[in-house]
Amino acid sequence: MFSQERNFTDWQLTGFNGAPAYLFETIGSTHKLMKSMAASGEIAPGTLFVADSQSDGHGRHERTWDSPAGKNLYFNILIPLEGIPASNFAQITQVAALTFAETFNNVQEDVAIANRDCAESVNANSPKITVKWPNDILYGKSKFCGILAEVVYTRWRSPNKSGMTMQQDAPRPALSMGVGINVNSDSADYAHLNRAVTTLKEIFGHPVNREKLLQALIGNLERAIGQFKAFGIRPWVEAWKRMDQFIGARGTIIVNHHCTDQNRDSDEGSIKKTGHIINMNNDGSLLFECDDGTVETVISADLEI
Repeated sequence: MFSQERNFTDWQLTGFNGAPAYLFETIGSTHKLMKSMAASGEIAPGTLFVADSQSDGHGRHERTWDSPAGKNLYFNILIPLEGIPASNFAQITQVAALTFAETFNNVQEDVAIANRDCAESVNANSPKITVKWPNDILYGKSKFCGILAEVVYTRWRSPNKSGMTMQQDAPRPALSMGVGINVNSDSADYAHLNRAVTTLKEIFGHPVNREKLLQALIGNLERAIGQFKAFGIRPWVEAWKRMDQFIGARGTIIVNHHCTDQNRDSDEGSIKKTGHIINMNNDGSLLFECDDGTVETVISADLEI
């Protein structure tokens, strides 16, 4: 995972089930391009887009995601949704976040084992990699990985055994999942954002081979989606509870579909409720007790700790 990295254009990657991967040295946004090409039937479900840099990267609510060249991972995967009820689509981002966090934790454990003399102090004193509901990945309270997902309806027509294109009766749903991971940048690169940010290089103490990391993430995610189809989200919720450091903590639930870079720290256009986190439900929703004593099941919102 810490070997010398090849040139970006030489990376060897595939999407789900051997679907193609497309590499872009620079692009506006992998997420926007994937949505457009999926809707027009130009790419198959399972396709992977990877960028070395983005000029228009963004997260939820169009918040800026800084995308410097040659340092981090910016990618989109078009996840097939056949066999998954529409009511469970939103849970896929939670499965992805938990799967990625487990991958990062495994690397962190390998680093500790490789440095046996300080492994005990690392395990005892280092912050933990966890998932803050609903899908932000943090080290302590510093974010380094964000996920954005939207359902699109793809018009892809798959070829039959003779190679002829099959007619598709109706567009089929797929999930365009965009992921940004601060890998080899430095937290100082994000000082202008005025919020806690870190990077994998700082967490692990070594530069990371981005190609190898992405191969592991995509392989682990594909297996996780297969397990999710079979067992639902409950196994991940149980794993989440074991790793979580936020249950019982005070927090603020923010319901705001127009929370941008400009108004994220103000009350403009938002509904904010303070209280404490009681638990996570088996469907991945949050059980939250407001300061006025009311208990709410929160399915979609931002959570600040």
